[in-house]
Amino acid sequence: MVKLYRCTICGDAYIGENPPANCPFCGAHIKYIKEAKDADVSFDVELSARDKANAEHALQVEVSNATFYACAADKTDNPEGKILFKALGKVEAEHASIWKKILKLKSVPQGNETCHSQNVENLKDSHARETRAIDFYSKAAAEADSQRIKQIFEALVEVETDHLHLSEERLK
Repeated sequence: MVKLYRCTICGDAYIGENPPANCPFCGAHIKYIKEAKDADVSFDVELSARDKANAEHALQVEVSNATFYACAADKTDNPEGKILFKALGKVEAEHASIWKKILKLKSVPQGNETCHSQNVENLKDSHARETRAIDFYSKAAAEADSQRIKQIFEALVEVETDHLHLSEERLK
């Protein structure tokens, strides 16, 4: 029997017989996927100055990465690379949407990133971007004042680590 599931990180719903291993929208791991009736999802968070600054920086990181991946999906010279970068771009755009909701913004800012035509160069850039995101999100999670902000940063560390593994596997 199909059920309605909800990701407690991005808030999006999924219909299926079983919860997905990862949220199909933000990539959060299965531990964050709950039956919708049991999912506790809130973006109405009182932000300390530090949490707000970290959320604003995270939004910039995600917009930059989503824009880069959209460019790479369009320009890369490798068919699998096009698919990979398109998928990564969608996930990063969803992450930007999470921060937009936390920061109570009307829209996500526009990015302006360049990319390469050579797939290997885009993979190297992807690797560097994901590494920077993991480092920042780990630090932001450790110093978070809000449990919800800590939860989001911790979940995104896991997702960005998955992304890092995708580039590492292809750079071998």
